[in-house]
Amino acid sequence: MQLTHLDARGEARMVDVGGKEQSRREAVASGRIVMQPETLELLVDGALPKGDVIATARIAGIQAAKRTHELIPLCHSLALSKVGLEFHVDPSHSCVRVESTCRLTGRTGVEMEALTAVSVACLTLYDMCKAVDKGMHIEAVQLEQKSGGQSGDYQRPGSDVEDPIVTGDSAAREVSLGERSDAPCVRVKFLAELRERVGDSETLMDLDQLERCDVAGLKAALKDRDPAFAALSERRVLCAINQVMANDSARITDEDEVAFFPPVTGG
Repeated sequence: MQLTHLDARGEARMVDVGGKEQSRREAVASGRIVMQPETLELLVDGALPKGDVIATARIAGIQAAKRTHELIPLCHSLALSKVGLEFHVDPSHSCVRVESTCRLTGRTGVEMEALTAVSVACLTLYDMCKAVDKGMHIEAVQLEQKSGGQSGDYQRPGSDVEDPIVTGDSAAREVSLGERSDAPCVRVKFLAELRERVGDSETLMDLDQLERCDVAGLKAALKDRDPAFAALSERRVLCAINQVMANDSARITDEDEVAFFPPVTGG
């Protein structure tokens, strides 16, 4: 078998993919971080000192997938159409399992992007929890499946998916949003300490209630609904649209998910 990243002299090179056909490609990777049962309980309860652990790890994984070419020398810069991360709790093994899905239509696969997303998400979980548990370890980072491309499809035997983790006080409180409006709308989530400050964890907002369809317009409409939402306009509050970081001028469209959350510091 010839390795495509080595030339005839055995030297590393970037593969020229310009002649390949564009196709829909997807990859799913997984990994897990094992910790003390007491640490896992704090994570699920949202009681760790750095705040919303899962939300921070999800954003870190998404950002890492988008910048894989800056971390892995021979990877191409890719226009990803989807990066998704799911977190699953396993109390019997005292771990959190992370699963990432990356997708694009292009000339090369997204296996490295999926693996990088999982790796950085697990590292972020370690950073968020290390104040109470420095003995955690990351293991079993692996490709679960891929589709598309000349090499065909791949499925790791015996892979499975567990129930998603629920973190923070949302585990004890059900959020009723009612039936979806027939009008175009967005789902708005408030994470970590913002849940308590605005008195809600998520809500729906009809786009026709916004003077303009961007994050600034959404903040203004929420503030008109309830003065407590003025907290969203503080400079320290961050925003993500469909799990991608966004600023006040970012456009929002029907069925988008917009999340507001406080920054999380390292150390």
